[in-house]
Amino acid sequence: MSAGARALVFSMALLAPCFAAVEGVVVNGTTGEPQPNAIVSLVQPGQGGMQTLASVRTDAQGKFHIDKEAPPGPQLIQALYQGVIYTKPVLPGMPAGGLRVDVFDATSKSSVAKVSQHFIVLQPGASEMTVSEGILFQGDPKLTFSDPTNGSFRFYLPPEAKGQVQVTINAPGGMPIQRPADKTKQENVYKVDYPIKPGETRFDLNYTVPVASPLVFASKILHSEGASDLVAPQGVTLKGDDIELAGQEPTTQASIYRIKNTSFKVEVEGTGSLTPAAEASGEDNGAPTLKEVKPRIYDRLYWVLGMAFAVLGLGSVLLYRTARS
Repeated sequence: MSAGARALVFSMALLAPCFAAVEGVVVNGTTGEPQPNAIVSLVQPGQGGMQTLASVRTDAQGKFHIDKEAPPGPQLIQALYQGVIYTKPVLPGMPAGGLRVDVFDATSKSSVAKVSQHFIVLQPGASEMTVSEGILFQGDPKLTFSDPTNGSFRFYLPPEAKGQVQVTINAPGGMPIQRPADKTKQENVYKVDYPIKPGETRFDLNYTVPVASPLVFASKILHSEGASDLVAPQGVTLKGDDIELAGQEPTTQASIYRIKNTSFKVEVEGTGSLTPAAEASGEDNGAPTLKEVKPRIYDRLYWVLGMAFAVLGLGSVLLYRTARS
């Protein structure tokens, strides 16, 4: 067979459906034991959404075995346990045997999931102000918080947003996904039904409010734990009794304000967007820019702005780090 013929056969083999056995074990991370009777599915992501190729139940030892002809490309193994789905990617070239999927007992007790950070980025323009919020939850290492009735995440949406909000979720080890926000019986309070698993889960909110003169932004913090900050781009100043200036981020020149009360109101002056100063000026000498900030926020300032970039679409995956002096 000529080299050209061999190349053609090889190419056709890559395009043809592949048959592979996917097998492994589901382990309950709460008990540390194999989890029997969990539903395991082989899922193919695509432009039309997620397509379930096959589903089985784990045996008494928590093991599963799926024989299924699947198209080339990445697949997902999803384990359904106590109403919560846990996902493990199976990428091309990865071994399809010996897989382990961790699941956890679910609880409706909200105390197992705590907010560690909350930031609100205000970007006023000529006719409207874009508001981006990021709320980071730290889940219990042994339990999943799931409350389909009341929602695992609740937030206040200013009435000026007219109920229009986009919610994006970054779960541990997963890709960003969007979920709807539903009204609750409390005025201007919305809920999201999405389980908070062990590790870090971030909820990103994006909405707009109209610009008025004077421009006043008022909102509420529904969680009692964690730090809450307002972020204002260069050229924008916030004023109010409910905040205090904590420092300035050196890369973007954004101002960071600490929110002192759960209900707060600020007056917004100026216009601006969150763009690094070097990017805005076209200058980049490759050297890091350093600027002294107050110790009170030094341990979370870079994290806050990095999160803001993710919210604004400048990155889909964020590595959370806390720099400490």
